[in-house]
Amino acid sequence: MNKRSGTESKKKIINAALKVFTEHGYKGASMRMIAGAADISVGGLYLYFDNKEDLYLTLMKETFSDFTQKVSSALKDTRTSSEAFNLFITLYLNNAKEHRGLILIQGREHKFTFGMDIKRRFFIHQRGAIEEIIQRGIKSGEFRKCNVKEASKIIFCVLRGFILSLIVEPAALFSPEECSNLILKGLLKNNSETALGETNGS
Repeated sequence: MNKRSGTESKKKIINAALKVFTEHGYKGASMRMIAGAADISVGGLYLYFDNKEDLYLTLMKETFSDFTQKVSSALKDTRTSSEAFNLFITLYLNNAKEHRGLILIQGREHKFTFGMDIKRRFFIHQRGAIEEIIQRGIKSGEFRKCNVKEASKIIFCVLRGFILSLIVEPAALFSPEECSNLILKGLLKNNSETALGETNGS
């Protein structure tokens, strides 16, 4: 088996695993079911993965890696920090919706503890992406000066709250546009808006 063929087979298995885990949950899925979905023998499946846990953790890594690359590529084409911020929020929340099945498994079956090291590295990287956007905005004069690390933590916690809502309170889900708009503009009126309101008697 050449390297390219092996990589393609592994990707095919991971895609099949995503479908099976999403439909049946982690506990309900089996290596035999995944092998069937991937159109590969059970023995062939074990050539790539030691067990179900190994396959699931690899699926997590691949999912996070794909998203990280997608964000990195998309942000390169943004012209302003606001545009970059809007895009990041949209990609992050839409990605959560797309992988709702895996998030439900994490919340209901694993209480979000499974694969913690993988998730922690992903979270750190995503907070870093937010920091870079904020720093870029401050440098260009588009954003006001602030504690960049603290700001990135707060923003990322808001996004993680969206993920929690996917499990416990779907009615609390919010739109990427409103999330981005509120964070960028806040609730307080700026000076010009306040002055205009006073002039108009409001």
